[in-house]
Amino acid sequence: MQLTRSLVRARRLFGGRTCIVFGARRWTWEEHVGRIARLAGALTALGVAPGDRVAILSHSSDRYIETAFAILWAGGVVVPLSTRATRGELAATVRDSDARILFVSGDFLGVLPALRAEGAEVAHVLYMGDQEAPSGSHDYETLVRRHAEAPRAGRGGSDLAAIYYTGGTTGRPKGVMLSHANLYANALHGIAQFRFDERSVYLHAGPLYHLAAGSRIFTSAIVGAAQVVIPRFNVEDVLAAIETHKVTMTALVPTMMSMLLNHPRFAETDLSSLDLVAYGASPIPEALLVELLERLPHVRFGQAYGMTELSPACTYLEPRHHSLDGDKRHLLRSAGRPALGVDVRIVDADDRDLPLGAVGEIIVAGPVMMLGYWKQPELTRTALRGGYMHTGDMGRMDEDGFIYVVDRLKDMIVSGGENVYSVEVEDAVRRHPAVAMCAVIGIPHPVLGETVHAVVVPREGTTPSADDIVAHCRPLISFYKLPRSVEFRPELPLTAANKILKAELRRPFWEGRVRNVG
Repeated sequence: MQLTRSLVRARRLFGGRTCIVFGARRWTWEEHVGRIARLAGALTALGVAPGDRVAILSHSSDRYIETAFAILWAGGVVVPLSTRATRGELAATVRDSDARILFVSGDFLGVLPALRAEGAEVAHVLYMGDQEAPSGSHDYETLVRRHAEAPRAGRGGSDLAAIYYTGGTTGRPKGVMLSHANLYANALHGIAQFRFDERSVYLHAGPLYHLAAGSRIFTSAIVGAAQVVIPRFNVEDVLAAIETHKVTMTALVPTMMSMLLNHPRFAETDLSSLDLVAYGASPIPEALLVELLERLPHVRFGQAYGMTELSPACTYLEPRHHSLDGDKRHLLRSAGRPALGVDVRIVDADDRDLPLGAVGEIIVAGPVMMLGYWKQPELTRTALRGGYMHTGDMGRMDEDGFIYVVDRLKDMIVSGGENVYSVEVEDAVRRHPAVAMCAVIGIPHPVLGETVHAVVVPREGTTPSADDIVAHCRPLISFYKLPRSVEFRPELPLTAANKILKAELRRPFWEGRVRNVG
């Protein structure tokens, strides 16, 4: 399985078709693959050898996709850098990965002095912007023009393809090593579950440095689908892209979906071309999913569950399982069934299988399981013990093999000795007609250890009270799960991938304390 071989096929079969649209720039498959091969030639001339790490710091663009594939074409290893990371975090990642070449867009040129100051020296900086390349850097378009197409390095299978850094903002960076085979298997799963093909027009709405979004460049290349790219998620840009370019597929996280539904232009935008919306990265409230199904009845929805260490998906809830019919509706609360060739187990603390319906840790094995953590063998052995990736997520499995993720281990609230799964409470709160978004966290209590605290973003034009929220939840969930306190905010803190930053919500309550209940 060679990720770059898909480019050869797409060029041969679909050479004259549109491949990528980014702003005013459009490329056919012939142009796109030719540019990739020439950029790979430039990398080879700059000394990139098979296995060398090359970092990218940029918002999403056509050049981001070209760069990722050019690194692979030259035999290198892609190291995507978070556009939300601090300068210290970026420097630590560059040092840890030993990246000697850095691609950087104009928005992030100011980071370079800080990287050097913190010992993150790179041999070459390749400027991806449209302005004149700064002194000491190489201009992207000049490199593409001046170099001939390089032969493919031919790396594939178990060869390292990318290192995606994950695991928080403190301590040593944690680099997830993914092979060509890992990323190829994930792409094939998405193609099979969601029916991608060369007629698809895919919108990249999330940040490409994040694997949940970035993995779709491999899926699109394998089938030869057209791709539309926006630099960053913005509701108006997403709606405009779908309407203008007749987008048929995209992937969103639940917070993005909520933002779209609540935007005043949603109802007036022509979304008739949209065929499928995939979602994942964080649990989705059932009430939100029901609203989406009701307001977009012509759209197929599909869920992918997983984590970066699983390339990133291991289970899928297929479109055919998204139904409001009484005998199928319960499946909306599930994360679907294991992907082809993937084994998912629910285990206790000693990795013993639990009976159907019992809640335990979700562990996963199969072709999407990472190679390990970069230069951290002990952490790798712990995470992959017994040949299974230990996700840290709590879940259960029903008699038909559907997985239900009840909570992240770190997000579970233990109140008075009772386990409270934040996802369940969030779903109850989200059903209130005045709630646009919500997050539920545990906050300290001198007797109970933790109590349930809800942070709510009201819908525009509404002013719900804390009593309203609690009264609404009372018939939906048990008494001990009810929010003991409710906070209202105009917005929630989000990551670049638009996942809710619960750690930031918890921080003021737990400052100076050790959260060690449960």
